[in-house]
Amino acid sequence: MPARTHKLIAGQREANRILAVGWAPVEHGFAHLKNWRILTKLRTDPTRATQLLRALLVLTNLAVNR
Repeated sequence: MPARTHKLIAGQREANRILAVGWAPVEHGFAHLKNWRILTKLRTDPTRATQLLRALLVLTNLAVNR
């Protein structure tokens, strides 16, 4: 990754922080699904896969947050 040539201004840092708060649960959910190898055998229609992944992420986050 190339080095940053300039510092971010306060507004940019705040925007990155807010985005990271939203990304973190999704990234953690996918990491858990990968560790559990749930996604390796997923062979289905993309529309069904999207619905399935959403449901799996909700269930994964519930299980992890217990």
